[in-house]
Amino acid sequence: MPSQESKYLETLYQDWAARMAAEPEMTMEGLRSLFDEWEKATLEPEEVTYKSDNVAGINVIWALPVGADKSKVLLYTHGGGFAVGSASSHRKLAGHMAKALGTTSIVLDYRLAPENPYPAQIEDAVAVYQALLSQGIKPENVTTIGDSAGGNLAVSSVLKFRELDLPLPGSVIAFSPWLDMALTGDTLATNEATDLLVQRPILESMAEMFLGESGKVDDPLTSPLLADFTGFPPLYTTAGSVETLLSDSQRLHAKATAAGVNSTLSIVEGMQHVFPFLAGRAPEADGEIAKIAKWFKAL
Repeated sequence: MPSQESKYLETLYQDWAARMAAEPEMTMEGLRSLFDEWEKATLEPEEVTYKSDNVAGINVIWALPVGADKSKVLLYTHGGGFAVGSASSHRKLAGHMAKALGTTSIVLDYRLAPENPYPAQIEDAVAVYQALLSQGIKPENVTTIGDSAGGNLAVSSVLKFRELDLPLPGSVIAFSPWLDMALTGDTLATNEATDLLVQRPILESMAEMFLGESGKVDDPLTSPLLADFTGFPPLYTTAGSVETLLSDSQRLHAKATAAGVNSTLSIVEGMQHVFPFLAGRAPEADGEIAKIAKWFKAL
């Protein structure tokens, strides 16, 4: 059974759903303010400091654990359907991850849709990655990491690096990634009653904003499940068993494994979308982060 502590995320999502239902014409500014409350679920990690910075023209927040190996970087792309969420809403989660893995983390405030549709988000991830390499960070010491739409970017940015003939990062970590703009996953229907946040209508709206006029649902850079994963870095994917996007994680793992990738899939029973947000609060999140740290240090 899910822990009592994990109920915090359920309550937060139920509150958001009620507020959005009560205000169906909520402005984009209102939605962004709402989703910036994501950080409430995460307790502040101990012995982690933060630094605001601008890298390659993109505002970022560095998470800097005491004693971290500064030669190793988690390049974190936040979730929020490519349209909401921020470096601020995700900095504490990035701090927990960096501390557990013994690295630093850089959280991107990449450009958001609908003002900046595809490919703005992936362009920003590429620009920051190139800047890190130019600063002397070795590619094998970079991990792309993200949740939900940011999990898409953690995967798709590596595909873009490959397309640009850039050296690939050492590993990829994805929390509840949204990888299919065509929305063909089985669990969109089978987990509809149990997912308290992510439903087909909101995904359809966010996909439309993200794709804009130039993005296509059948492009592997928008829908990475369509990609060839041959030669892809080691991959760790985690998701909750009750979420609608579960099948995206399952299909990613199956496709990556078939291509010979060192791929790990962890599905945690009873957990909601991006449950690692409960870091420092709930045993399910802390246990999963510990598993990822063990995986990472064994690479």
